[in-house]
Amino acid sequence: TAPGTAPDMKRYLWERYREAKRSTEELVPSIMSNLLNPDAIFSNNEMSLSDIEIYGFDYDYTLVFYSKHLHTLIFNAARDLLINEHRYPAEIRKYEYDPNFAIRGLHYDVQRAVLMKIDAFHYIQLGTVYRGLSVVPDDEVIEMYEGSHVPLEQMSDFYGKSSHGNTMKQFMDIFSLPEMTLLSCVNEYFLKNNIDYEPVHLYKDVKDAIRDVHIKGIMYRAIEADIEKYICYAEQTRAVLAKLADHGKKMFLITNSPSSFVDKGMSYIVGKDWRDLFDVVIVQAEKPNFFNDKRRPFRKMNEKGVLLWDKIHKLQKGQIYKQGNLYEFLKLTGWRGSRVLYFGDHIYSDLADLTLKHGWRTGAIIPELRSELKIMNTEQYIQTMTWLQTLTGLLEQMQVHRDAESQLVLQEWKKERKEMREMTKSFFNAQFGSLFRTDQNPTYFLRRLSRFADIYMASLSCLLNYDVSHTFYPRRTPLQHELPAWSERPPTFRTPLLQEAQAK
Repeated sequence: TAPGTAPDMKRYLWERYREAKRSTEELVPSIMSNLLNPDAIFSNNEMSLSDIEIYGFDYDYTLVFYSKHLHTLIFNAARDLLINEHRYPAEIRKYEYDPNFAIRGLHYDVQRAVLMKIDAFHYIQLGTVYRGLSVVPDDEVIEMYEGSHVPLEQMSDFYGKSSHGNTMKQFMDIFSLPEMTLLSCVNEYFLKNNIDYEPVHLYKDVKDAIRDVHIKGIMYRAIEADIEKYICYAEQTRAVLAKLADHGKKMFLITNSPSSFVDKGMSYIVGKDWRDLFDVVIVQAEKPNFFNDKRRPFRKMNEKGVLLWDKIHKLQKGQIYKQGNLYEFLKLTGWRGSRVLYFGDHIYSDLADLTLKHGWRTGAIIPELRSELKIMNTEQYIQTMTWLQTLTGLLEQMQVHRDAESQLVLQEWKKERKEMREMTKSFFNAQFGSLFRTDQNPTYFLRRLSRFADIYMASLSCLLNYDVSHTFYPRRTPLQHELPAWSERPPTFRTPLLQEAQAK
């Protein structure tokens, strides 16, 4: 029992602090002996690969990965389109792409021209709100939004778009990283030069410029002209497809990219015979419309890429088809339900409709996962997070002491906790932190990932670590009322396949 006098209370609280610190330091070595495996597959929902007969794939950032040069190319091309076609000041050409500025999953307030990170409960993470390239002070954010909560009616629509009166846009695509950076750079130029502008016009112009980099073929031509510069060659992609083929699995490809672009990329990473591995290949599918619009029929393409007028009665192996829709696809193939597993990197456009409307199993490819797991395996991160959790538990327990001397001690602890939170954010990204967490809550991105993906992984190569009949079991995540207090029972880190991976 704590003594009652003020000096005794101060000494008592700091003794408890030191005891907790010692316990944390003793715990770290055991955590370090059981690190996270960056090549593991993580499960949101129980799923057995023995039930999967058909494997489907997106192309960009699923079968093929791009080098850092691609985002610089997209940024520069879109910036030039703003200058040459939208009459933006030529001075914005001084801004160059910064690969370390933005992360996926951020929200952009179209009318206020601010970029921010929002958690699973629609709360803005203070300290991650940027106007241009500068952080917006917390008190200004709170005044702007009358708190830090974003009401549902202001959030983006189902596919993350700003529409139907919504003011928020969520950037879920890996290709959106240069778009967020360009938006921020142009905003910065206008603000620094005291130029009056309409934020809604800026958002639309940047969106159109990024779209035109794809639509006008600027990106496709550049990659095809220097494929070794832009595509990361990976023998493991072919190894994954060959493994599935050897076990008699059917495979298909549905991508929004054009035929010649896909052919050159797949020939480079898989081989000239890549089409022999796939039962169906569909290009320019216009996902997510492909999954919802029943009106668009398939069109066959010949070897020269010319569209044929033939009515499609069957999707033939070795042929390439354009457009179409999922309902026709299901009718022609009969591939339905939970025996189909589809992989993609875009949680909305690739996975949401498939799991909600069609009962397919889904796998999310999250390339950022590998780098984040490597950070989480560092001793500095483990020490910081373990102490942060312990200190939080100590604060929760000791807040019952309301005397002035105790409250001064608790204020010091709160200050230390705030500084540690900022440090853990900077481990991942100086501006926005981790893709998956705000301070303590899951991000809005992770909430959607958990809802729409049965499994997730850094790349398809992770499948090579598992048998084709492997069953993925999600960890039983403790509910808040099941979770023991950190100060009584510090955390443990359990992750699949680590020992097996080390043994190999």
